[in-house]
Amino acid sequence: MKVSIIGTGRMGKALIEAAAPQIQNVIWGSRSIEKVDGLIKELGSEALPGSYDQALAADVIFHTLWFRDLLPWAKHNEEALKGKILVDICVPFTSDFSDLAIEWGTSAAEEIQQALPDTKVVGAFKNTFWKVFNQPVHQGIKSDVFVTSDDEGAKEMVMKLLQPLPFRFLDAGTLKNNRTIERMTLFSRELSQRYGHYPYVSWGLWGSDYKGLFSE
Repeated sequence: MKVSIIGTGRMGKALIEAAAPQIQNVIWGSRSIEKVDGLIKELGSEALPGSYDQALAADVIFHTLWFRDLLPWAKHNEEALKGKILVDICVPFTSDFSDLAIEWGTSAAEEIQQALPDTKVVGAFKNTFWKVFNQPVHQGIKSDVFVTSDDEGAKEMVMKLLQPLPFRFLDAGTLKNNRTIERMTLFSRELSQRYGHYPYVSWGLWGSDYKGLFSE
């Protein structure tokens, strides 16, 4: 199975640093192979540099795009994304991060699934800010990552693929639950800024010894 991560921003770098040591031959896709090759050397990463076309040829693709760019990018690459699993980590913040740029009755994950009917969209890492990747275990508790999809097989495959990473991956149901998850992330950003630890903030579900679908 080929896996790629598209984007060289903070979340792209965080995902590469977490995933490349655990998932073999991860392609890091960028408009500039020279730029991504330099970043790989700078990070000492085991990722493979790739173009957008090479990244889109993977079976499982993680995008790290801003919501304002997401739907145009999806429509432009609709043919290349057919039959693939696209992992959506996007939270559709407004430009000033004060709200979400979509209505209450939808989510970024649902919008991209509607735009890409022949692609299996999986939501993940929407509740996880980039700083958490540096220290995903806080006071002995793993950061939870909520994984969603309308395709059970795709969701299970992504959870299994990500299992070696130092998070607790929870089956969070269908894509419509991202309406809640994305707004929880907006709320957690506000709280963490108020209490002075933004962007080191995530969520943890208490009250059960449930360890996730593939945990020992």
